[in-house]
Amino acid sequence: MDWYKIDPLDVLLFREAKPFSPGEGARAKGEFPPMPSVVFQALRTATPTAQPHPEFLGVFLLDGDNTLWLPTPKDLIGVKRRTKDDLPNERTESWRRLTRLVPCETLESWESVCYSQESLPPMVTPSLNGEEYVSGPPKPWMKASALSAYLCGNSDFAADNFTDNPWDIQVLPHTHIEDGTRQVQDEEGFFTEVATRLKPGWSLVARVQLLGLPDEPFVVRLGREGHRAIVSKLKATENDTDGLDCLNLLWKQALPDVLEPGLFAYLLTPGLAETAEQVYGLYPQAWRDCLLGCVGDRQLWWGGVAKKNRRKVRTKNGLEELEEKSFALQPQYAFAPPGTVYLFNSKSIQLTRLQSTFGHLLPITQDKPWWETFRKLNYGKLLWGQR
Repeated sequence: MDWYKIDPLDVLLFREAKPFSPGEGARAKGEFPPMPSVVFQALRTATPTAQPHPEFLGVFLLDGDNTLWLPTPKDLIGVKRRTKDDLPNERTESWRRLTRLVPCETLESWESVCYSQESLPPMVTPSLNGEEYVSGPPKPWMKASALSAYLCGNSDFAADNFTDNPWDIQVLPHTHIEDGTRQVQDEEGFFTEVATRLKPGWSLVARVQLLGLPDEPFVVRLGREGHRAIVSKLKATENDTDGLDCLNLLWKQALPDVLEPGLFAYLLTPGLAETAEQVYGLYPQAWRDCLLGCVGDRQLWWGGVAKKNRRKVRTKNGLEELEEKSFALQPQYAFAPPGTVYLFNSKSIQLTRLQSTFGHLLPITQDKPWWETFRKLNYGKLLWGQR
């Protein structure tokens, strides 16, 4: 698999997957970074022929210094020392140190917490001394080198190991004017979309195995409205602790042979976790008895066009036109977001149950036609660690 950097030439428009049409209250939100299949399909347009066994991993962020940035684990929380200048119940983005959330059942102070027995125990802040308080989570992106240390159990990080979202949001209004007037149409006359503009020096980056991709920079259409991006092949520098080579080391991490207390998994890419037939949550139902806890963010809703056939027809005047023959939409699936963390109970864990996922967070029902595609595109890629 080769690394490719993707530099947008304009804003990028990735509309959320919910059904959308102009009308009252019509505001389509944006999804960024885009889902893996979106970027993969854009890159595949640059190859001459279809290929039976492609592979893809991404997408991630790369800054101007070629530092690789990955989603921050959701179980990290900042702790700050209380001073005389602090206001009551004040929460800030700054922190003195980071700690990891733990299942509430492990703390005596949380014994009286009530929660549904059908769900996992909530993940809460561990015991702090009287001079400390929670100041909020770290920024949403983490250096790949810091993530490697995190998987080895380290929680001692500097503030520059994290960064904010390196992009700005731009709202794009669309208006349809009534014919012969200067007024907006009464129906379906106005709607807005949200576009994303990466900050200077930042790029998207992904690993791809596709025969026929040019070695020289090339241009692809990416996202809606025909916006384009320049794609450049990269070379990982050996022993580059902050760059692309760092993910090569993370990629080789496998499920440990000896299951000890503190085993956990970090979700690198969006994944489907099947809780029941055609129902998806943050963790698979098959893992329920193996998990001590799970912490994540809101799920990513994604679907798309499942079937769209067009054919050319000749009109009476001899011109050829495209006629839409059939059209169908996929249902909306709830993907567990990258950065989700799963903490396992080694006493009840079944190794074969975890190995059956091939290191991925995927539905158990492998007879789905898209199951193999999800595995090849590395949806739900898990990295294992010990805490």
